[in-house]
Amino acid sequence: MSKGKNNNSALPLIIIGAVLIVALGGAWWLFNRNSNTSKTGVANRATTTNTAKTPVTTNVLGAQPPNLLGSPNATVTVEEFADFQCGACASVHPRMKELTSIYGSRIKFVFRHFPLSIAAHDKAYNAAVATEAARLQGRFWDMQNLLFTNQGTWTNNPDYRRIWEEYAAKIGLDVEKFKTDMAGLNTKSRVDADMQRGRALNISSTPTIFINGQSVPFEQMTVDVMRQVIDAELRKASSQQSQTNPTAPTNTAANK
Repeated sequence: MSKGKNNNSALPLIIIGAVLIVALGGAWWLFNRNSNTSKTGVANRATTTNTAKTPVTTNVLGAQPPNLLGSPNATVTVEEFADFQCGACASVHPRMKELTSIYGSRIKFVFRHFPLSIAAHDKAYNAAVATEAARLQGRFWDMQNLLFTNQGTWTNNPDYRRIWEEYAAKIGLDVEKFKTDMAGLNTKSRVDADMQRGRALNISSTPTIFINGQSVPFEQMTVDVMRQVIDAELRKASSQQSQTNPTAPTNTAANK
């Protein structure tokens, strides 16, 4: 009996102690959770901001001179890496044409070849070579446009080379020269050079677009969003030029 009484008298103290331990443990867990959440949130925001503002660069230049529209001296460079058998690239193509039409010489638009080494894109490398063969006759952009806008016609056709020769004739090329140039090293070396630049920039998918070295996520490859980025870069360049070459102050005393 005596043992039973001692156990009963100690029971309230044990319960109170257990409650205190649970309460203290819960408070400690909540404190650490809130602290970690706060730190993680700051880190994520900082990472996102830094990534967006840090241009991606490489010493690997790609084909020189590049396939370029606009002005080579423009302060804003839009660089696209694309694959002619890539459906997403074909969908983005008219948007890039619209951008180059809107900005003209205010931007430098550079098109880079990046044919993917996958079975479904078995003609992509040769398609890139075909545009370079057209380039040797001054018709790169015409052939590039035809390959993208007619992607569904030639991409699954076993006689695709004949179709390309028809495109060559359509845009006024010497077809025999076009065929010879397609087999030459000059055209292939330019495609290879663009691919080397793409690999140096860690590109793994197409289309990949950089605006002044800043990568544009695929879901943001709309005309409106890219215009916002380009306009911001143009304003930044204008501001930097103003700071470098400030306008001489007006001599008001002399004017009086």
